[in-house]
Amino acid sequence: MKNWKKESRFKDKAEDKLEVRLENARTRRIFTWIFEILVTLFFAIVVGIMMFQSVTMQESAMEPTLSVGERFLVNKGIYKISSPQRGDIIVFKTNGSDDAALHISRVIGLPGETVQISGGKILINGAVYENDGDFPEISNGGLASSAVSLESGEYFVLGDNRNNSEDSRYADIGNVKKKYIVGKLWFTISPRSKIGFLKG
Repeated sequence: MKNWKKESRFKDKAEDKLEVRLENARTRRIFTWIFEILVTLFFAIVVGIMMFQSVTMQESAMEPTLSVGERFLVNKGIYKISSPQRGDIIVFKTNGSDDAALHISRVIGLPGETVQISGGKILINGAVYENDGDFPEISNGGLASSAVSLESGEYFVLGDNRNNSEDSRYADIGNVKKKYIVGKLWFTISPRSKIGFLKG
């Protein structure tokens, strides 16, 4: 009888120890899972800060495509692994200063090309550029009234509001150097009715 009681107590203790070990293992798994989620969130936030930036359209230079007050996310990483393409809507500065104002325009001319505005039309390397959109004839060619040659790493940009836009036609903007391009306009975050990825 005594042996049976001893065996029973031993069995109960073993079961208690097993339950404690299982509970400890379960607790460790939960804490490990929480830790992994927190680390993932932390790195997601860091990557988000490094790769994206929000910007608000402050001027009418891109109307009717983009309107004053609309907010966007800028993909800051895309041009670290590729180059701007014709038609991209980019965010750029005119110089390397952190305080320099941000501008939003569409890429028209690429490095190595010549751009000219003549008779209200855009000529790239002497050929008429067919816009992917319904844009008015340009009344003022500015600097591009004569052919503008783009050096390596330089881009010629225009606003979609072609007759009311400060862009590469004017000396205070001029040709945009790649090193001053912040990124590509990527996603509309407000107003709600327009939330989504931008085309082009």
